Amino acid sequence: MTFEQEWAELRAVAAAKRTAMQINSVPAEGGGGGGGKDLVVNRDDLGAIGNDAYDLLGRLAKEGDIARSSTFDAATALTNGNFVSGSAVLKVHDFWQTHLKTLLDACAQISNHLDYSKARHAKDEAKVEGELTRVSVLTEYMK
Repeated sequence: MTFEQEWAELRAVAAAKRTAMQINSVPAEGGGGGGGKDLVVNRDDLGAIGNDAYDLLGRLAKEGDIARSSTFDAATALTNGNFVSGSAVLKVHDFWQTHLKTLLDACAQISNHLDYSKARHAKDEAKVEGELTRVSVLTEYMK
């Protein structure tokens, strides 16, 4: 193959790619993954879930700790009374405290993440709207 033939072939391929590019649309045959929107953020949904996680966090912190002191006191009393079950009750107490702390941390992370996502989405939306406004003003000048 000569240089001229190879060059002509490469130019034809590049031209085909340029004309096949689509901006601000999805190919007619669907494309784009699942056929729907890639990212959908509904701020009301995020807020509701974040509030639920925050409420759960508050309730767990209060109600999940109700039996802590009495369980510990019972474990101490049973152990001091030479009952074998005293160490088992203490293990239950420690196990509950560990898992309660893990659950509280998870609820806090969910609530914080959703609050952050909601705020970040609002900032991104404002930024995009501002950029589109500038473009539309430029488009008006170019007409």
